[in-house]
Amino acid sequence: MKKILLSILIMMTSILANSQNSLAGKITDKENGEALEQVAIYFPQLEKGSVTNASGEYKINGLPTGTYKIVASFIGFQTFSGNITIEKGSNALDISLLPSAIEMEEVIVSTPFHKLQRENVMKVEFAKLSSLKSQGAPTLVEGIGAIPGVDVVSTGVGIGKPVIRGLTSNRVLVYTQGIRLENQQFGAEHGLGVNEAGIESVEVIKGPASLLYGSDAMGGVLYLNPEKFASPNSTEGDVNFNYNSNTLGISSGAGIRTSGEKFKYLLRLATNNHVDYLSGDGNRVTNSRFNEKDLKVGLGYQATTFKSDIRYNYNQSNLGIPEEVGLQTTSRTPDLPYQKLDNHILSSNSKIFFNNSNLDITLGYIGNNRKEFEDHDHHEEEEEIHEEEEEDHVEEEDHEEAALDMKLNTFNYNLQYHLPKSGKFETVVGMQGIYQTNKNYGEEILIPDATTQDIGFLGTTHFHLDQNNDFQVGLRYDHRQIDGKAYGLSGEEGYIAPLKRNFNSFNGAFGYKNNISEQFTGRINVATGFRAPNLAELTSYGTHEGTNRFEIGNRDLKNEQNLQIDLALEFQNEHYEFFLNGFHNSIKDYIYIAPSGTVMDETPVYNYLQQDAILYGGEIGFHLHPHPYDWLHIESSYQTVFGELKSGEALPLIPANKLTNTLRVEFNNAKGWWLRSNAFVSLNTTFKQGKVSVFETVTPGYSLLNAGLGGDIKFLKKSMNITISANNLLDKQYIAHLSRLKSEDILNMGRSVVVGLNILL
Repeated sequence: MKKILLSILIMMTSILANSQNSLAGKITDKENGEALEQVAIYFPQLEKGSVTNASGEYKINGLPTGTYKIVASFIGFQTFSGNITIEKGSNALDISLLPSAIEMEEVIVSTPFHKLQRENVMKVEFAKLSSLKSQGAPTLVEGIGAIPGVDVVSTGVGIGKPVIRGLTSNRVLVYTQGIRLENQQFGAEHGLGVNEAGIESVEVIKGPASLLYGSDAMGGVLYLNPEKFASPNSTEGDVNFNYNSNTLGISSGAGIRTSGEKFKYLLRLATNNHVDYLSGDGNRVTNSRFNEKDLKVGLGYQATTFKSDIRYNYNQSNLGIPEEVGLQTTSRTPDLPYQKLDNHILSSNSKIFFNNSNLDITLGYIGNNRKEFEDHDHHEEEEEIHEEEEEDHVEEEDHEEAALDMKLNTFNYNLQYHLPKSGKFETVVGMQGIYQTNKNYGEEILIPDATTQDIGFLGTTHFHLDQNNDFQVGLRYDHRQIDGKAYGLSGEEGYIAPLKRNFNSFNGAFGYKNNISEQFTGRINVATGFRAPNLAELTSYGTHEGTNRFEIGNRDLKNEQNLQIDLALEFQNEHYEFFLNGFHNSIKDYIYIAPSGTVMDETPVYNYLQQDAILYGGEIGFHLHPHPYDWLHIESSYQTVFGELKSGEALPLIPANKLTNTLRVEFNNAKGWWLRSNAFVSLNTTFKQGKVSVFETVTPGYSLLNAGLGGDIKFLKKSMNITISANNLLDKQYIAHLSRLKSEDILNMGRSVVVGLNILL
C-alpha cells in the first residue's frame, strides 16, 4: 500500500512540475521591428496556443517537456513554423514575421505529422469554410466542389457527394470529427449528410490514402476539421443568418464556446430550409426542396500531459427526391418520394504526452438511420375504384410507412503512437478498425442485414534529410470480413443467399519532396490503394428503383487495387504562385455495372463486372498579386480527368474539363468601423464532355458568371461579417454532366443571390 501511495505521489509531483513549464516571448514585424498584436501562436501536436497582446507578447502555460512544432500566423505575414524543445521551468522564444501578400498557411491535420503544406511530402488541398461560403454555395458539398480536382455528383441541390479526380461513393472516404463517416455511401443518391455548421476547414487528399485510412480511401479523402475550442479563460459566441433568393432558402445558427484553464465547452445549433430550386428557364424543379436541423456539442479537458475532447453531432434531414418539373409550389415540406435521415456522430479523441512522444486514441460511433418514402402504384383493378376517402387514408399510410428503412451502426477506433524523434526521423505506428452492422426494417431492401469488421496496421516515417530534401515511406496491412444474412426464401424471387467473404490487402506509399530553389518545390508520390467490394455489388438481386434496372450482384468480386503516381510542381514568391499537378491512376479489377441484354420483370438486367481501368489528368493554375497592388488577386486554374476501362470504354461519372478565372480585391483597415472588405468576380467554364459511358449522353459546355462582395465591420462594439454573392448571374440554362437529373433533362439551378450575416457576440 505504501508503494502504491508513493507511486501516486511521484506521478502527481511530476505532473505538477510539468504544469509549471511555460513558453513566453514577443512577435515583431521583421522589416520594421514593430510589435504585432493578435498573432496566433500554436502547438499543433498539443492543440494549445495563445495570441499576442498590444505589445506583441504572449505566454503559454502548462506545457509538457519535449520537442514540439510551433506555428505563428497573422494576416499579411508569412506563417512561421519551427521546432522548440520545452524544458522544465520557463522557456523563451521571440519570433519575427516577414510581410507577405500570400494567404496564411495552415497546419494540415489529415496527415499524421501535422505540418504546414510547404513542409508536407504529400500534396493536400486546404480551404477554409468561410472562404467557400462566401462564394454562395447552398450546401457544404457544393462549396467543396469549388476546390481544384474536386467535383460533385448531385441530385438536385440538397443531395450531393464528392468526386475526387473521377472517383466517388465508396472510393472516396469522408472524415468528420476525426472519424470515418459511414452513411450508406454506396448509393448514388445518398448525399454527404454533414451540415456546414461547426466545420472550420476542409482538407482534400487527391489520390490513394489507404496507407493512412484503409479501404474506401482508394480514390482520396475528404477531411472535415471541426471548429476549435475557445482560447483559455475566454468565451466566444456568434449568430449567423443566410438567405438564398433562388430557393427562398433560410439558414440560421448560433454557437457559444467557453474555456477555462483546463475544461472547455462548445454548443452550436443550426437549421437549413429550402423550397424547390428555380432552374435557368424560370421553372421550379418539383420536390427538390429540403430541410435539416443540426446540433453539435463538445467537451474538452486539457492538462499538461493529457488532453481529451468528446464531440457529439445530431443531424436530422428531410430531402425531396426530384423526378420532374411539375407542380409549381413554394412548399417547404418534401413530397413523395423523399428521404428522412437521422445521423448521430459521437467521437472521442485523447492524447497522452510522454517525453518526445505521444499516443493518440480516437474512438467513434456513427448511427445512421435512413428511411425512404416512395409512391406506391396500385395495379389491382378494384383498388382503382376505391372511394376518395380511402385513397387519402392509403396515402397517409404511405407517408407513415417507409419503403426503405435501414439502420447502420458503426463503431471505429484509431490508435496512433508517435515515436520519439530519432535524429531526422519522425515515425508513426498505428492500428485502425471498424465494427459495423446493417439492419433492415422496411418492406424493401437494397442490401441485406450484415456485419462488417475491419482491422488494419500501419507504419509511416518522415525523413528530413536537409533543408531541401524530405522523404516519406509507409506500409500497411488490412483485413476485412463481411458476413451477410440470407434474405427471403430460397428459390423465390428476391432471395439473397448468405454471404461470408474475407478481403486482405498490403499497401505502401513512397514520397519525395525537393526544394529545388527557395521558391520552387517539386513533389513525387507513388502509392497503392484498395477497396473491398460493398454489399450492393456483392449481393444485389432485384429492381433498383430510380435507376430503372434489375441489378444482379457478383459474390465472387475481388478487391479493387490501384497504383497512382502523382507529380506536383509549385513556384511561389511574394507576389506570384504557380502550380502543376499531374497523376496516373491504374486500377486493377475495377468494379462497374453493365447491361446483360436480357430483361427481368419488364426491366433490363445489369450485372456487376470487373475489368482493369486507368484514370489520368491533373490541375494547373496560378495566383498573381502584383506589387505594389497587394490588394489585387488574379487567379486561374484548369483541371482535366480522363478515365476508361481496359476495353477502351469510357468510365461513368468522369467530370468535364473546367477552367476557372477569378479576380479578387481585398482591403484591410486596422482602424475605424470598417475593418476588412473584399469583392470578387469569376467566370467558370465547363467544357463539353463527349467521352461518355454507355449509360451517359454527351453534355454540352457552358460558362457561369459569379460575383460577390463582403467585409468585416464594427457596430455597437460588435464585430460582424456581411457577404453578398450571386451565382449564375446571367441565369444560364445548363445541365451539369454529373447531375443525376440529367437523364430527365432537368436543368441545374439558375441565378441565385445569397446574403449572409455573421455577428460575433
